[in-house]
Amino acid sequence: MVADTSLIAAAVKARSHAYAPYSRFLVGAAVKDEHGQVHAGCNVENAAYPEGTCAEAGAIAAMIMGGGKRITEAAVVGAGDALVTPCGGCRQKLREFGGNDLVIHVCDERGLIKRSFTLGELLPSSFGPDNLA
Repeated sequence: MVADTSLIAAAVKARSHAYAPYSRFLVGAAVKDEHGQVHAGCNVENAAYPEGTCAEAGAIAAMIMGGGKRITEAAVVGAGDALVTPCGGCRQKLREFGGNDLVIHVCDERGLIKRSFTLGELLPSSFGPDNLA
């Protein structure tokens, strides 16, 4: 899959707005919904750990506010040599709105893709809304 450059650009821009005074670990994320609209979020820390929120959660909340219900593509942007993949909780949040084939691009702080995964690779044998049908 060729990555949507506007999706990655939105995640890079969101990262620049992250509030991380404690860890200094800035993360941006963006999701594309079923209508092709891009929604972004950044991590927001809180002095009362672990009451902060992840960038992916912010992007998903923005998608819901914008009327989207399904994620078709996602990007996560962070700095450092290690891959900044979604945490376990965010993988489950992404699963709520995307299937195993959802592509998640893991990018560096400039927006260069370090690796792309499917949600199925990051969260194998997952539990989702279809399990409750």
